[in-house]
Amino acid sequence: MSETIPTRPRVAVVTGAGSGIGRAVARLLLAEGYRVALAGRREAQLLETAEGHTEALVVPCDVTVPDDVARLFAATRQRWGRVDVLFNNAGIFGPSGAVDEISVDEWNTTLAVNVTGSMLCAAEAVRIMKSQEPQGGRIINNGSIAAHSPRPLSVAYTVSKHAMSGLTKSIELDGRPYGISCGQIDIGNTRTEIMDTIGVGSGALQADGSRRVEPMFPVEDAARAVLMMANMPASANVGSVVVTAAGMPFVGRG
Repeated sequence: MSETIPTRPRVAVVTGAGSGIGRAVARLLLAEGYRVALAGRREAQLLETAEGHTEALVVPCDVTVPDDVARLFAATRQRWGRVDVLFNNAGIFGPSGAVDEISVDEWNTTLAVNVTGSMLCAAEAVRIMKSQEPQGGRIINNGSIAAHSPRPLSVAYTVSKHAMSGLTKSIELDGRPYGISCGQIDIGNTRTEIMDTIGVGSGALQADGSRRVEPMFPVEDAARAVLMMANMPASANVGSVVVTAAGMPFVGRG
């Protein structure tokens, strides 16, 4: 009778893990047996996410600072020896305004977090995934339905999420020789703080100038979709997933 070889726990890095989708994904991965590095700017919120779990590593990190990002991945590798999954989730909504109404500083801040921060994290993850044994891994980028259809007065955020789609496809293409896959999840109207920012629960601005209360769905349901992507075998990749609240104005928006 052959002996069963025990499965090695997988290692994941989750950015923006202190709240919202990042918190829900981090907790679900921990519950599913992953070892998880929790990254975010506020240590207290990361500790709340971790809830004292023995396989959670809390690493305060600003994804726009290259040294912070390098320290995050070095700490993860030092603790567990590898990185199997990166959930690139840290992001901000940025300024509300049309292209002629926002400042260059607001634009730069939004792209620094949503695009450059994701690039820096992906770069560190790819370096480790190329060098580890067995080689390879998976990167999941959190886009948005704004990568498909913008809300009014959201030019900086919308452009950043279109850029995320380009980042996803480039990583997937360039990672092929090394067993590194990349996919993107575009989520619409989870019940998180950012929905309060744009007034989804009280009346979000629509393309025709009206305001409409839009449906939302639990963040835990979005986390399950991320888990599905993370759990795909190395022989398969989910390149793109769109998950929205049922009935929200996305298809036929405006």
